[in-house]
Amino acid sequence: MDVKFVTTTCPYCGGGCSFNLVVKDGKIIDTQPSQRSPVNQGKMCPKGVFGFEFITSPDRLTTPLVKDKATGKQRPATWDEALEVIAENFKKYKPEEMAVISSARCCNEDNYAMQKFARVVLHTPNIDHCARLCHAPTVAGLANVFGSGASTNSFNDLAIADLVFIIGSNNFEAHPIVARRIMEGKRKGAKIIVCDPRNTPTARHADLHIQHFPGTDIQLLNCMMKYIIEHDWIDKEFVENRTKGYEDLKKCVTQDKYSVENTAKVCGVPAESIMQAINWLHEYQHKTAFVHCLGITQHTVGVDNVRSIAFIQTILGNIGKPGCGVNALRGQNNVQGSCDMGALPNVYAGYLKVTDPAAAKKVAEYWGVDEVPNGKLGLHIPEMLETLEEHPDKLKCLYLLGENPVISDPNSKAVEKSMENCEFLVVQDIFQTETSKYADVVLPGSCFAEEDGTQTNAERRVQRFRKAADAPGESKLDWEIIKMIAEKMGYGKYFTWKTSEDVFDEMRKITPQYAGITYAKLDGDGIQWPCPTEESKGTAILHVKEFAGMPEGKAQLAAIEHRAPAEVVDSEYPLWLTTGATIWHWPSGSMTRRCKQLDKDCPTAWLEISPADAAKYGLVDEEKVTLYSRRGEVNVNVRITPNIKEGVLFMPFHFIEARANLVTNTAYDPVSRTPEFKVCAVNIKKMEA
Repeated sequence: MDVKFVTTTCPYCGGGCSFNLVVKDGKIIDTQPSQRSPVNQGKMCPKGVFGFEFITSPDRLTTPLVKDKATGKQRPATWDEALEVIAENFKKYKPEEMAVISSARCCNEDNYAMQKFARVVLHTPNIDHCARLCHAPTVAGLANVFGSGASTNSFNDLAIADLVFIIGSNNFEAHPIVARRIMEGKRKGAKIIVCDPRNTPTARHADLHIQHFPGTDIQLLNCMMKYIIEHDWIDKEFVENRTKGYEDLKKCVTQDKYSVENTAKVCGVPAESIMQAINWLHEYQHKTAFVHCLGITQHTVGVDNVRSIAFIQTILGNIGKPGCGVNALRGQNNVQGSCDMGALPNVYAGYLKVTDPAAAKKVAEYWGVDEVPNGKLGLHIPEMLETLEEHPDKLKCLYLLGENPVISDPNSKAVEKSMENCEFLVVQDIFQTETSKYADVVLPGSCFAEEDGTQTNAERRVQRFRKAADAPGESKLDWEIIKMIAEKMGYGKYFTWKTSEDVFDEMRKITPQYAGITYAKLDGDGIQWPCPTEESKGTAILHVKEFAGMPEGKAQLAAIEHRAPAEVVDSEYPLWLTTGATIWHWPSGSMTRRCKQLDKDCPTAWLEISPADAAKYGLVDEEKVTLYSRRGEVNVNVRITPNIKEGVLFMPFHFIEARANLVTNTAYDPVSRTPEFKVCAVNIKKMEA
């Protein structure tokens, strides 16, 4: 019996746990935790334990598929035929008629290759990835305040904080191993505050749960800052020496409308709970860590939500210190890395701005091309889908890597129309998805266990994927497929990589944060960027002495007013809907629902409703209802529970047979363009007999 253990990194949440893939006779049969990992310390969540089962699923794509012109149906094809069809069609379109969507499920090497392909081969500025749907507000918000869009501290700091303030994050389900660090701190005496409309597993471990209405985060945070400022509890030295704009912030938050009494009404929480939180922020002022996730970012005010968190931590002096900081828990495994690689419409790799002529010149010279798209921002994902839906004469061609927007994006019916309108669609994935069914060409890629590469977790830790098995059939590495298309289109001289390490080495030479990271150095526990030189060991805490990249090296504070969600409840749609993840599944479920144990533990969706709301509608537990909004409807069983706030409903978003995104709102943040998944107005009705 030939058994080996291959250490790699988990492909699910942004925690970035390490584990060993157990390989028998070339087939992956199990996982075992990595005892040395500084992230998970020998522990694993259900997805880590059982989430490998999709790798050997019989549903895996094993050969290219091409849509037959006569029948309109996809049929198996050779790689030569598929590449010929792609090259022939890609050459038909103008750069502005094409768009590329990369993937946070894929490694850094794939994302770097994809954004380079978009800019060098297709000459299009329209490149984006699914951070748009989750943490783009974190990137934009923190960059606006601190000059860097990444988490300021390490997971280790959550274990040594005296107070952990969790807002918009159910990390005990979405990032359970990170949650262990918070519990380590609690066992040592730390306090935990959770702000969430649901009494989640995270909230049930809290010392204080503030169960506010969705979309009232800025009101709540401004109220806390008002009290802190008026009672002179700020860190005066930090504010004076390391910030700008404090007076504007002060003038805004000290208005009467941000009083504790009014905030209690707006947020729907007891004033006593707000005061308790404020008092703890004062008591544990110099060792408080804030944690947030999609409950903060997926709003039309997502960027301002993140800025508000940064503001409160800044005036308290909780930046650049151990046990402190703003800690953004990324939803997918490589959201941080995909942003770092430049798979965005506004920046190249290393966050060089596309609107900066000097940056564009630097990138073009490095790649050896005459020019790269620059001067204006490309289309974001919501703009791509809107254009395909409403103006298909303007955007005609889409190349998708590892994304399933029919499930993952809001207003699914509109997304389906966008896919139908797309004149030429290429999808590169490991399974047939609800989106790939619309494709003219489907390309079989590889998964994390079949490739060498890197990914970057939520604490900026760059870690290795290591190949444990061969990809099935004729599947290939994703960056390798991108290279093959480039070669077919006559751009092979710009894509000469032979290994994943070649791709990484090219990337790091133009990306300052990664400049000192090598595959050899990553054979240990990973390295947190910035790592500017090969002698550097990386950086655990950002902004210790200054806010690099900001004018005068100072954090930028500002006035931010509370604004209501894009859609509010009324007599026709009297209930709020919020959506989220479960501990068993991951985004569109294409991987986890092919894992037998995970799908058994959580086989389908449900709609959480409070006992009071259930009584109003005459509902009993597990009764099927129709949930509907201005955009669509979905049938789903109700789960009556006291863990949801009255007037609020919750639904997980992983399930094709009960798609939450049939009803969610496409309204998005004006800066980040992230849709408002976390709040929309809905109603319910009993199913007709």
